[in-house]
Amino acid sequence: MSIATNGNGRCAVVTGASSGIGEASARALAADGWHVVVAARRRERLEALAADIGGTAVELDVTDDVSVAALAQQLDRVDLLVNNAGGAKGLEPLAETDIADWQWMFDTNVLGTVRVTQVLLPLLEAAPDNSGLIINMGSVAGWDVYAGGSAYNAAKHGVRVISRALRIENHNVRVTELDPGRVATEEFSLNRFRGDAQRAAAVYDGELNLSAEDIAEAVRWVAAQPAHVNIDVMTLKPRTQA
Repeated sequence: MSIATNGNGRCAVVTGASSGIGEASARALAADGWHVVVAARRRERLEALAADIGGTAVELDVTDDVSVAALAQQLDRVDLLVNNAGGAKGLEPLAETDIADWQWMFDTNVLGTVRVTQVLLPLLEAAPDNSGLIINMGSVAGWDVYAGGSAYNAAKHGVRVISRALRIENHNVRVTELDPGRVATEEFSLNRFRGDAQRAAAVYDGELNLSAEDIAEAVRWVAAQPAHVNIDVMTLKPRTQA
């Protein structure tokens, strides 16, 4: 099966696209003329989004090799990959963390990024004029460790390593590491606090926060740069977050 792209042929794949930064990025890219393949686990949300932006919905679990391989089999062209699927669980001190949470965070944030990158890299390498681009969604948590964040800090450090390794090893595909600071995305916090809405909301209450659309605009801008330009790292924080 081959996914039809828009008139200029440019195709972007956005993982974790069913909500938050992924959804906002898909909308921003579509508005900029990309055909966007929105990929995530929640198919109903994806289909609604794809219908809204003129894109294509593909159900995807980045922790599953078969699911990732199936994504690649549906594509014959990819110019841009936004590795956005990820998340955090828990905010306990390291000594009290659940190893299962560590495993989920590494499998989703780190190995999920590797899986999708590996299967789509040949298509990205084939993009016209060496214009292939990968945007890895990192975090300021990958630079600065904070109390209760050990597993997520370690996972986002892993995303940094992946981005740097790709930059060193492959000069036919551009790689950008995008590192947001505090972004008010409800589902991220709900997942972290296991559905505790009050605790999730408290993270953002009384703070100046970025929105998912702020990060999406950075994704759109990076993707709009000419093929000879590589934005290595971009960090975005609200004004009050030092």
